[in-house]
Amino acid sequence: MSAPTCVTGDVLRVAQIEIAVIERLLARFGMTLVMVDDGAEIPGSYWGDCEAGLIDERLYARWDTPLHSVLHECSHWITCTPERRAQVHTDAADCEIEETATCWLQIVLADEIPGFGRARALLDMDSWGYSFRLGSATAWFAEDSEDAVKWLRMQSLIDGDGRCSFRVRGTR
Repeated sequence: MSAPTCVTGDVLRVAQIEIAVIERLLARFGMTLVMVDDGAEIPGSYWGDCEAGLIDERLYARWDTPLHSVLHECSHWITCTPERRAQVHTDAADCEIEETATCWLQIVLADEIPGFGRARALLDMDSWGYSFRLGSATAWFAEDSEDAVKWLRMQSLIDGDGRCSFRVRGTR
């Protein structure tokens, strides 16, 4: 799969959400949002272009960065072991199930951003070109994501209601 360009798809962008909302969500997980100048390369971006980047506890984005990309990188941070989290740079995935769990978690976290939500996140993921066995993010999430949920529960990253229960020591 090739990296999408920033003009692909009608997806919600960072510029369309109150930045303080994103900052508060990331802070809950011990992360800091670092905004990059328009047109500048985004540090720690795996795909490049306008995709969010991750280096240590810093999540990098521009105003044209898709919100789903911010949540994806945030979810990678959450799913990393503490040892990997301390040295994460650009490529945060450890294995296929962790990548799957990251996708599931980003969908759930979308509900915590007013004006985004799960339904829009799923549509944006399809529009952007995420690929799932059942043909759409919605079908995968509803019918084929049990392995992701099981893994997240085994790691104590979600509670019994499927909400993210991860906290960095010292955060609420």
